[in-house]
Amino acid sequence: MTDARTQAAIETVIRLESARLIAGLAHYTGDIGLAEDLAQDAVVAALEQWPADGVPRNPGAWLTTVAKRRAIDFFRRSSDLNRKYAELGRTLAAEGGEAVTPDFDRAFSDDIDDDLLRLIFTACHPVLSVPSRVALTLRLLGGLTTAEIARAYLVPEPTIAQRIVRAKKALSEASVPFEVPAAGERGPRLASVLEVIYLIFNEGYSATAGDDWMRPALCAEGVRLGRVLAQLAPAEPEVHGLVALLEIQASRIPARTDAAGQPVLLLDQDRSRWDRLLISRGLAALQRSRDLGGERGPYALQASIAACHARAFHAEETDWAEIAALYEVLAEVMPSPVVELNRAVAISMAYGPEAGLQLVDQLMAEPSLRTYHLLPSVRGDLLRKLGRETEARAEFARAATLTNNERERQLSAQRARAQADGPD
Repeated sequence: MTDARTQAAIETVIRLESARLIAGLAHYTGDIGLAEDLAQDAVVAALEQWPADGVPRNPGAWLTTVAKRRAIDFFRRSSDLNRKYAELGRTLAAEGGEAVTPDFDRAFSDDIDDDLLRLIFTACHPVLSVPSRVALTLRLLGGLTTAEIARAYLVPEPTIAQRIVRAKKALSEASVPFEVPAAGERGPRLASVLEVIYLIFNEGYSATAGDDWMRPALCAEGVRLGRVLAQLAPAEPEVHGLVALLEIQASRIPARTDAAGQPVLLLDQDRSRWDRLLISRGLAALQRSRDLGGERGPYALQASIAACHARAFHAEETDWAEIAALYEVLAEVMPSPVVELNRAVAISMAYGPEAGLQLVDQLMAEPSLRTYHLLPSVRGDLLRKLGRETEARAEFARAATLTNNERERQLSAQRARAQADGPD
């Protein structure tokens, strides 16, 4: 009987190897659904044999060997073998009346990193809805189970299962090629990939619903996927910009909640608890992005803003004027009401709450922010600083009604209660 520690180690190894295994199989078969099925067969075999025999020295090679055998058996059993081979673009030959099986050794030994890159681009193809891209990416590249993804996003497991099944079906029906897009098509597709990775991280960093303010496991998956992409696409500046942003943001996670799990706002955090290694990695990634000419990329600009916070060992040392200037550039590059709201906060910190409030008041009529809980939260904070406590309390109370996250709701309600009635 396998102890829990050994079982956990085996599952960790499988999770680390599964993405490369699926990528290699998808490259050969041209079918992500079939690739995942074949990989799952290999994983089942590993879970049956490794507890007794031990984890092999090269677990990836072991899983690949088993997957090869399963694939060969599958194609040999296929009633339309020749058609399958033609679709896959493999050379068919006949000697003695027998079809030659594919050269799996060659398929799996060359360009494995390229296969992973193909898998990322395919899982994030624009033909899929964003929720489907997220679910499929976490399943294929993150190695998360359907149940784990469902728990992370607080949706029923059958919903996630349907998204994954429909995503694979949509890719098949659209005949999406398993390939890295051509240079002319890579920009929009890369933007989709970066968006999905950022969404995964951000859902972990600021959970949209549920009882927990953060879900660190999703943050870790986002960072890991970003690092993988940076290794596979080292010449893309925005990839390094995204990695820089995620690394620096992740550095704050230990300080973002107190011992009771309650949120701790940025200016109140104990910065000695920030992870300096992650900050160093993030700053290095930001420099790589700049060296590649990507300093005006949206993710690189956000990383530059995060870097301003990271370089300040104490909140009062923060260069808010620089942050406000960076948000102004970001607003030009990526116009967004949320960017404008963040710029208003930076301006209020650099030039006073009245200056920030003027910008926030201009956003009050913005339809896309009507149900955005951070708008009244920011306005309440600025009103509080100006001594307009009754108005501030109303804004914090409104913020509490707009969020679906319980910790966020409690924080806003607490801030509302803290405001005493007073003249406006």
